[in-house]
This record gives sequence, C-alpha cells and structure tokens, in this order.
Amino acid sequence: MTTLQEQQKLQEQFKVRMNEDELLNCMRCGFCLPSCPTYIESGQKESHSPRGRIALMKAVTDGLIEPDEDVERTLELCLGCRACEPVCPSGVKYGHLLEEARDIIAQHKKHSLPTRVVRKFVFKDLFPHQNRMRLAVGLLGLYQRTGLQKIARKSGVMKLIPNNLSAMEKVLPTVPSMKQMKSRPDYLPAIQSKISRVAFFSGCLMDTMFLETNNATMKLLQLAGCEIVIPNDQACCGALHGHSGEKDIAKEMAKKNIAAFENLEVDYIITNAGGCGGFLIDYDHLLKDDPMWKNRAQSFKNKLKDISQILVEVDFHKKVKLKLPTQIITYQDSCHLRNVMKTASAPRILLQSIENIIYHEMKDADRCCGSAGIYNIVESEMSMQILDYKMEQVKHSQATTIVTANPGCLLQMKLGVEREQQAHRTEVVHIVDLLLQAAQYDDQQ
Repeated sequence: MTTLQEQQKLQEQFKVRMNEDELLNCMRCGFCLPSCPTYIESGQKESHSPRGRIALMKAVTDGLIEPDEDVERTLELCLGCRACEPVCPSGVKYGHLLEEARDIIAQHKKHSLPTRVVRKFVFKDLFPHQNRMRLAVGLLGLYQRTGLQKIARKSGVMKLIPNNLSAMEKVLPTVPSMKQMKSRPDYLPAIQSKISRVAFFSGCLMDTMFLETNNATMKLLQLAGCEIVIPNDQACCGALHGHSGEKDIAKEMAKKNIAAFENLEVDYIITNAGGCGGFLIDYDHLLKDDPMWKNRAQSFKNKLKDISQILVEVDFHKKVKLKLPTQIITYQDSCHLRNVMKTASAPRILLQSIENIIYHEMKDADRCCGSAGIYNIVESEMSMQILDYKMEQVKHSQATTIVTANPGCLLQMKLGVEREQQAHRTEVVHIVDLLLQAAQYDDQQ
C-alpha cells in the first residue's frame, strides 16, 4: 500500500472516530495556554498547546491537512496532564480527544521491527499479566540485592545506556522479594470500629515495585475503620495502554477490573496512585460504545475514591494523632488526581494536620512534574526542562520533604533531587508512607 493510500486511510479514521462535537467545543479562547507545560517550555509555540493540538486534530478530520509526522510529533509531545480541562470554560474533554487521536495514529503506523517487539512485550506480554510483572520486578530485586547493582555502577557499565535510563536506575526504590510480592492478603479487617467496607485497587507497579506503599495504604484504611477486600483477579488499570495508542488492550483490562470489583458489596473502591485513578475513573468513557459494559463501568466509577479523599471524609486526621519530627514539607500534585479525579484539597488537609509540620505551598504545585507515565523516558529533553523548573520552585519553598501521590511523580521528583545534588537534605515520599509514619510516631519513640 502506498504512503498516499495509508494517509487516506488514516484520515478516514479521523473522520469516523474523532468526536466532532468535542472538537467544535473548543472556542480558541486561550484560557488553556497558561496551564500547558509544553506550551510554556516550548517558548509559547501554538502547536504545542491544547488549543493548537485540537486545531490540528480538527484540520486532519476535515481533510485540510494530512496526518503527517509533524502532526504525530506535536501529539506525542503532549504530557497528557489534562491541566487544560479544569480551566476550559467550554469543558472540552481534551484528554479523550488526545487518546483517540493517538490510538488512531498508533494503529495505522508502520513501526520498525525493534519497536514492534518492544511494544508487544510491554503492552501485551508484560503489563496485563501480574505474575509476569512480579517476575520482572523480582529480577530487578535480585540485581539490587546480589551486588550486581554496585558492580554495574563501579564498572562504568551504566555509561553505556542512555543518560535518562541510567539516571532513573539511581532513584528506583528497593524492590521487595518475590515471596513478599506473592504474600498478598485478600481480606483485612478494620482495626478500629468498622465504619466502611472498601475494596483496594492494588495496581501493577504499585503492588510490586511500590509494595510497601500499598501495605501502608491498607494499614491506614484499617486504622480509619475500613474493612478491606483485595480481589486477586484484578489487573493493571490500562493507563499506559490508553495513553500510548493501545486502547483495545486497555478496554480488555478495564472489563477485567470491573468484573473483579462489581460483586464485592463494597462502599468504595480505593486507589493510591493518581495516574491509575485518573484512568480508572474514565472507564465509563473508555467503554461508552459497548452497551454490555457502559453501565457497569459507570457503577465502577461511582465507587472510586483516592485514599486521601476517604481519609478526610472519615475524619482520620481528627481521630488519629499524627506527629513527625519538625520539618518543612511541600506537596507536588499528581496531575490526574487533581485534574481528572478532582482531588486537590484532601492531601493538603492531611499534611497540614500533622504536628510539628511546617507546610509551604509550592508555586505551581499543580503544574506537571514531567513524569507523565513513560514520558520522561521517551521525551527526556522536554521532561527534564519541565523538571528543572519544578526543582526551582522546590528550592523557593525551602522544603526538606517533597510529598507526592503517584509513583511516577515520586520517581521524577527523586530524579530532580539527584540532578540538583540535594539528596543529603531533601527527601521525596508518597503521602501514605508519610501519614503512616506520622500515625505510628508516638509508638516508635
């Protein structure tokens, strides 16, 4: 098939699949421009703004321009942080448009053989299978515990891999053993008087690489009076797939998760990762064209809450004494937790309730840190540019502890601390790990 024929086929898919009404909702008012990190960091380049990208999608859909590499490039450079949505007076669902356009392009693009192999391994053979995720992360744990990590660093082998990957290797958490990853309970009782029955979405990376944070989350829920069920047949949320042009696989994982949670008779489904929560809460949109799953997805969505939100709602911070050594703390918003799940005040309420804490709000805390899933790997230059700005704001906050609510943000901010050579004075921690430390502080003294 010729290049021209491929472009015509791709353009036809834009006409069929893109939501014309949603594209037309954009009034080109420009309210989104100050909220868009790539627009700001590119020197206010219009094509790197939400308004500009929507204009490109509309032009392709209308047949005015070809869906060429320039169009693909500007869509790839978007973080997908969705900071443009809360400030849009027309309520344009930019994130939905972006994911649809990326999916159309990805499904019609002729990838090189190495790229096809990598995509198949990551999207089909690894992330949808939690046992394989455990194995992969377990191998990383062996690398850390057997001394291979020290040898690799001292021998200079790390210099042979791209700088962004070698830098990320330095900030990875200590990985739990395979035995620890496999010994996941499926039920935990409330420690205090039971006030709610909840289900916990454990995730894929969160339940392997960040297992301790998951354990801390469940401990907090127990202390808050929650009875917890953890379904063993749940799957990866599908965010990586949905953001990378693999929506069909994302839909299958969404169906698996909905089926795993829908008959548990729980009040809420709790998440502790903003990126996962932001995708889970969009399952109703993801499955909107599937009559057998649309209503089931809506019911799933209606029960979804972030850990910080439920803790505030049950007055955890008023019932449990929270205390830590004196320190200055600042908070970096998870984009999808804030912009999609609409949870911004709850984490701040919890942090400011900790005794001895001096809370300094960071300027532009709601601006993306540049992690955005695997963005900091595939778009390293722009990601680091965004991170450098973020670290300047951390310095101005004078914080010695940076708190996040998403694993990607956690690693990105740790990377920023390493780049600034501030690891000796600045700690980066997930909010639930910090809250559990605060809840157990007096017991440990």
